[in-house]
Amino acid sequence: MTSNEYHIMATSPRELTQNPLKKIWMPWKNGLFVHILQRRVCMTNCPTLIVTVGLPARGKTYISKKLTRYLNWIGVPTKEFNVGQYRRECVKIYKSFEFFHPDNEEGLKIRRQCALTALKDVHQYLTVEGGQVAVFDATNTTRERRWTITRFAKQNSFKVFFVESVCEDPDVIAENIVQVKLGSPDYIDCNTEEVIEDFMKRIKCYENSYQPLDEVLDKDLSYIKIMDVGRRYLVNRVLDHIQSRIVYYLMNIHITPRSIYLCRHGESDLNVKGCIGGDSGLSVRGKEFAKCLGKFIEEQNIKNLKVWTSQMKRTIQTAEAVALPYEQWKALNEIDAGVCEEMMYEEIQVHFPVEFSLRDQDKYRYRYPKGESYEDLVQRLEPVIMELERQENVLVICHQAVMRCLLAYFLDKSAEELPYLKCPLHTVLKLTPVAYGCKVESVWLNVEAVNTHRDRPENVDISRMPEEALFTVPAHQ
Repeated sequence: MTSNEYHIMATSPRELTQNPLKKIWMPWKNGLFVHILQRRVCMTNCPTLIVTVGLPARGKTYISKKLTRYLNWIGVPTKEFNVGQYRRECVKIYKSFEFFHPDNEEGLKIRRQCALTALKDVHQYLTVEGGQVAVFDATNTTRERRWTITRFAKQNSFKVFFVESVCEDPDVIAENIVQVKLGSPDYIDCNTEEVIEDFMKRIKCYENSYQPLDEVLDKDLSYIKIMDVGRRYLVNRVLDHIQSRIVYYLMNIHITPRSIYLCRHGESDLNVKGCIGGDSGLSVRGKEFAKCLGKFIEEQNIKNLKVWTSQMKRTIQTAEAVALPYEQWKALNEIDAGVCEEMMYEEIQVHFPVEFSLRDQDKYRYRYPKGESYEDLVQRLEPVIMELERQENVLVICHQAVMRCLLAYFLDKSAEELPYLKCPLHTVLKLTPVAYGCKVESVWLNVEAVNTHRDRPENVDISRMPEEALFTVPAHQ
C-alpha cells in the first residue's frame, strides 16, 4: 500500500447513523456509537474562570448567582464559588467588622486560606467534575490577589474573565445592605441599624487597598466593568463566544422592581381531546378563562404592563380578552412535536412505541422526529429571556413546554426537573425577583380545565406493556 493510498483510507469519513434520542447524525463503528449518547455539548473551547471584583455591597453575589443560573440554563455547566461562604464555614461565629481590618493578621491569614481553598475546589470542578465555567465570587480588590488568580488560571489552561461592579451611590449601597445582608448568617439577631453600621465599617476596611481595574494597567485582561448598576459599561478584550454571551447578558440585567406574569393560553379544543400540539382555538372554558384573565389583569392595575403571546391561535385569542396591546413572538410557539403533532399519547404509544419510551427516558434531550426537544426550546427562548431581563412588568401568555422552560430559568431548575414542572391551565404565576432568588405566587382564576400534566413514569423500558407506558397519562374526554 502506498502512502497516498493509506492517507486516503485514514482520512475517509466514518459511517454515520442517527442517534435515536436526539435525531442527530453521529459516527458509527461495529454496531456502537463512537460518542456517548448523552454527552454534553461543550460551548467553551477551554474552561473559563469568571472572577468578580469590587467593594462589599456592590452586587457581586447577585451578579454571580444570576450569571450561574443563566449559563446552566443555556446548557453550560457552571458553578459559583463564594469565598464568603468558605469564610463562614471556617469561622463559625462572626463578631464584627474588625475581622476584615487590614491590620488583623489572623483575619487576613484566614481569608487568604479560604480563597486558596475555593480555588482548589474550582480546579476540581473544571478539571475532574466536567464543569465548563466557574464563578469565583469575592472582593478581589487588589492587583496582587488578581495576579494570583490569573497565574493559577494560566497554570491550568483556564481562561479568565473579570466582572467588576463599581457603585458610589449611597442609596443603592444602603438598599443592598438592607435587602441582602439583613438575612446573612453574619448578622443573626441583629437589628437593621446594627447591620448597616457594622457593614459600612467593613466596607471602609477595603477602601484604602482597593485597586479598580485600570484601562491602561490592565489592558491585557478580559473584563467588563459595570458602573452604577448598569448606567455605564466598559468592556475590554472579549476573547471568545462564551465571554461575549456573558457580556451581552450582564448588559441586559437590571435591579428595577418588577413582576413577570406567566400563564398558558385558555383551554383549547385539542386540550379537551387529549391531543398535543396543533393550532386549535379555545374551548368554551378557554374563552371564559380569557375573560377572567382580562379582569384579573385590570384589577392588578400594573404600571406599563407589556403583553407577549406566541403566534399560535390559542394564545392570541386569550390575549384578545386583555384590554392591552400585545406583541407576538414566534419564539414563544409551543414545542414542535413533529410527526406526533395533534396526536393523543395513546396514539403515539400505538404508532411510535419506541419513540414514546425514548422520550420518557430523557424528556429534556429527546427530540420528536422532525420536531424539537426541550433542549432545542431553551435555545429558542434565549432571546425571550434576554428581553424579559431588559423589561419591567410583562405578562407572557404561552404554552406548557414554553412556560416550563421560562419557569426553570427564574427558579433555577435543572434540565432533569424542567420537563416535569407543573404549569396547569387557567393559572397565573406571578414572579417577583427578590435578593438572590424569585418569589412565586400562584393564582387560579376559578375556571375548570382539563389536566395536561403527565408525571414522570417509573417504567421507561422499551419493552414495557402499553398500560405501563400510559399509566401517567392524564384523563381526558
